[in-house]
Amino acid sequence: FFQKTLTAVKNWFTLFGWSEGQNPISIPYSLRRDVYKVQMTSSKKKIFKENKGTKTVYDMLFHLSGQLLPGITVSQSLPLDPVERMSQLHWQHSTLLAFLKSQGAYLPHVMPEFLLEPDDYKKWIQVQTGLKVDVKNSDIFSNKHLLILEDSVFETMSKRAWTDVLLQIYKVFVLPRVSSCNITDLFSLESVQSMPRIKSEPLSSNIYSPYERTILTWLNKHYEENRKTVWEDCQKGEVPPMRWIVNFDRDLLDGLVLAAQLAAYCPYLIATHFVRMYTNPRTPAQFLHNCLILVDAMRAVCLTIGIKV
Repeated sequence: FFQKTLTAVKNWFTLFGWSEGQNPISIPYSLRRDVYKVQMTSSKKKIFKENKGTKTVYDMLFHLSGQLLPGITVSQSLPLDPVERMSQLHWQHSTLLAFLKSQGAYLPHVMPEFLLEPDDYKKWIQVQTGLKVDVKNSDIFSNKHLLILEDSVFETMSKRAWTDVLLQIYKVFVLPRVSSCNITDLFSLESVQSMPRIKSEPLSSNIYSPYERTILTWLNKHYEENRKTVWEDCQKGEVPPMRWIVNFDRDLLDGLVLAAQLAAYCPYLIATHFVRMYTNPRTPAQFLHNCLILVDAMRAVCLTIGIKV
């Protein structure tokens, strides 16, 4: 599940996270590496050369939010000294996390050091402890409030941290753009008036944000509005019953809810694809059958970037 989430995040930010078209990213590798974009400031010392085409997470953030982080420019210079450079990067990542949290991001588990390159993480540990720590051969242990991770564990933690940072960037800067002006009209149709409502009040759920609950409302509306139309002539069962969609995992497993959404915008897919779905799937094979049909339908309208069954 995590790998599929990571792939979806990588694909979305590759396609839509930048101001000048696509910019392929890898998580966490390119995000960590590309903050090393620096300006040539000295001809006497060994320095990192700037890659003119490199874009950093700060370029992405400026494109999506229209804001620069306090004290950080898009073409941020870094010190030449390795320890000073590591310290500045740690401060920049701290600033990034503080900024995202101030915008509503939920990142209590992400520490700035998890966003560093592995070598910089080791330098940071060494500076904090005053000792040369053999992270490669050590177990995971805590020194006061300092979490010291073995190499492979750090890579896993860093990948998860960067993925969660991107997910929260999406939540606070992209998802709010979903218009809520017509939410009160979603249940105006007679066919859905008897369904329970998804409350939109900010404090009505400690799991989903108001914008995520807007999506749940949209899923409920289209499923109930279209289930009879989509599967009126189904080949593998009767019209599926009414259901209340309250989460993004179990309620979407059988493919029927997503098929109803797609049919609302592409009704021509009903006769070619959706009539062949099981409307009351019970076995893993039937669930897989439905998902294969759904993915095939999405391929037909070019919506399958990064989607795997």
